[in-house]
Amino acid sequence: MLHLLNHPLAAHILTRLRDQATPPETFRNLTRQISLLLALEATRDLATESRDICTPLEKTSARVLARPLAIVPILRAGLGMVEPFTDLFPDVSVGYVGLERDHLTAVARNYYRKLPPLAGRRVLVLDPMLATGGSAVQTLDVLRAEGATELALVCIVSAPEGVRAVEAAHPAVPIFTAALDRELNASKYILPGLGDFGDRLYGT
Repeated sequence: MLHLLNHPLAAHILTRLRDQATPPETFRNLTRQISLLLALEATRDLATESRDICTPLEKTSARVLARPLAIVPILRAGLGMVEPFTDLFPDVSVGYVGLERDHLTAVARNYYRKLPPLAGRRVLVLDPMLATGGSAVQTLDVLRAEGATELALVCIVSAPEGVRAVEAAHPAVPIFTAALDRELNASKYILPGLGDFGDRLYGT
């Protein structure tokens, strides 16, 4: 269920995201760019239905999206991925799950949750870094409990350990990512990775 973004522009953007010399303003812009490519990839199979419309010249049958879409960024880093989805899908519903990683245990603590109705929607979880997979699995568990049945995970950089954790807990959930990196280090950071995504996004 792993889908790797295969696009030369994505590779170029990812290189600039990895570079420690990239300043926060540029990092945020690059995050929007690569999130746009991921948004297109993660929604290429959305169902459509026929609708009659009138062009300036005649009546015709055209395709429109058949089902509503929801996105759930994991705070705080996931916020950097939201804008391309709301630009592409103006009717999208946006929920939020706030998780904070303990830097000693690498276990995430849930501190905030605000979700729209999820039943009947395609729900995309936005998490830039899939490291241990703990935050993603915890969020997917929450969304399942809230009635979501069609879920996908959208990440920028993933570690094999995180992919395995998600696949073990939610084997039917596809993972869309721009990169599958080598491994986690002893502190549970992705290698080669790009550091702490939230810190680099917001200059903290």
